[in-house]
Amino acid sequence: MRDILQILRLTWRAQRGPLIRGTALAVIVVAMGVALLGLAGWFITAAAAAGLAGIGIAFNVFQPSASVRFLALGRTAARYGERLLTHDATLKALTDIRVALLRGVLALPFQTLSRLRGAETMNRLVADVDALDGVVLRLFIPAVTGVTLYVAAFPLLWWLTDVTLALWILASFTLGCGMVLVWAGRHALAPSRRAEKALQAFRIRLIDLLRARDDLVVYGRLPEQTEAVQLAEARMRENLGAIDRLERRAGLALSLTTTLATGTALALGGVLVARGAITPAQAALGFFVALALSETVQPLRRGLADLGRMLDAARRVTRLLPDEAAAGAPACPAPASAPEAASPALEMTDIAYRHPGAEAPVLQGFSLTLAPGACVALTGASGSGKSTVLALAAGLIQPEAGTIRLAGRPIDELSETRLRAEMTYLPQRSMLLGQSFFDMLALADPDLDEREALDLLEAVALSATVAARGGLHAALKENGAGLSGGEQRRLALARALLRRPRLLLLDEPTEGLDRPTATRVLGAIREILPETAILTASHRKAERDWADRLIAMT
Repeated sequence: MRDILQILRLTWRAQRGPLIRGTALAVIVVAMGVALLGLAGWFITAAAAAGLAGIGIAFNVFQPSASVRFLALGRTAARYGERLLTHDATLKALTDIRVALLRGVLALPFQTLSRLRGAETMNRLVADVDALDGVVLRLFIPAVTGVTLYVAAFPLLWWLTDVTLALWILASFTLGCGMVLVWAGRHALAPSRRAEKALQAFRIRLIDLLRARDDLVVYGRLPEQTEAVQLAEARMRENLGAIDRLERRAGLALSLTTTLATGTALALGGVLVARGAITPAQAALGFFVALALSETVQPLRRGLADLGRMLDAARRVTRLLPDEAAAGAPACPAPASAPEAASPALEMTDIAYRHPGAEAPVLQGFSLTLAPGACVALTGASGSGKSTVLALAAGLIQPEAGTIRLAGRPIDELSETRLRAEMTYLPQRSMLLGQSFFDMLALADPDLDEREALDLLEAVALSATVAARGGLHAALKENGAGLSGGEQRRLALARALLRRPRLLLLDEPTEGLDRPTATRVLGAIREILPETAILTASHRKAERDWADRLIAMT
């Protein structure tokens, strides 16, 4: 429950005013409902008793009937205001949590981020944040409303009826309904967790099916993947059905409990009337108030049915949220000094780095100097540290020892915006965002014109591909699906070249290209960026021949 309370605290801190007003309106809504039913019951009974006594003509029907209309209209207006305030405040607070959550994900170690599946991770994060709306709307506000009504109803019932009747109504709802809700919450933990996992499995398999349907058809795996989606859907429906059955049983138990409470309240009222302690109208008032108080426990039923889902979501979200000190705004490094014209574009001195959990360091005493306009290729077997050097130079990971300077300035003094403006990193896997070739390139340069885009695509040997696909603005699938691996790679490279950085980091830039195409693309890089320093991790001969200098990683 600690994680649930943390989410509640963050929500409350972000939207304290609207939540206070919304919760107050929620209390007013239920209080008006209780008062409306109690007053109506008293009114009908008192009017009937007056008629039987022959004094009905003297009975004042105007004030009670006006009160009934006021409570009915006021309850409707308060319900509307409560829904507006609480839902708006909850959605705004979840927006803040979503932003902080994404900031926390970006702060994860580079190795962790590189292992994440984009679609699966985003689906998980969205589902977790969506599950947290129930913390406020289906747990906190109904619980506060119920407790407030019980505390207020006891002295009022004592004053208007009798202490015995008031005690019974309070005890039957707090103990009886409380036990049912506790039972429902405990038994719903496991099935709600299973249902959420099954729902995520179904979504991920369905997304995989839709994205890879062409390849699945080619390799004859479409029926197999379709069957996997159907099995995931069956498990999801089975678990959701288990939650629905549990919720119905809890609803039945609550109905029986409230029926017992109200029936006994009616019997107690009859006994008290027979003793002359209260009037029949007061007994009716107690009965209908008890009947109306059942409204306080029903909203909690659905919230407790989803308790396991909310607990798991809150635990995952709070683990990724940054520290409170960093949650408000990203940390601002000290102002960076101006670039030094005579300094190397990149300077790494005595760098040591060890992967998390590894016994031996992957880099020890590594040094590198890269002058403006120079091109250095890192060579060596897989695992020798080539990609690690690029990640260090990109500022994605921090060295255990040593210094890294960009144009004479320590890299940790540069703001994220300044660093990304002066350095561009093209890893082995790149995302292509946009609906067309032009959109994907314009992400790097919003002022890009079509002539420049066509020239750039010609330079990286993609003009024929663009023409065959219908031109610059032809619709493409998500992340460039349908393009070959080499075409996707060259499109990502073209986007990187548009940044025109001081330092360009490339991780196997010609992977998937034949030798003539690779040579053409590498020549275009140097032609477009003659003054840019280039550091590349290479294993192909074309890349090694292209570089000015080789550094063997061992």
